[in-house]
Amino acid sequence: MYEYKVEVFKVKDAEEQMNELANAGWRVIAVSPNMAMGYGIVVTFERQVK
Repeated sequence: MYEYKVEVFKVKDAEEQMNELANAGWRVIAVSPNMAMGYGIVVTFERQVK
């Protein structure tokens, strides 16, 4: 079973935040532009539930 997390980032902050979540066991499965706000990205993460 997997769990999912969706986060919104400013592009310049995304790399640092994504690396922090990767250290917590999350992996990126999708990245999309944030069309609702007109800037930034929406990132979907997944990790296996233990």
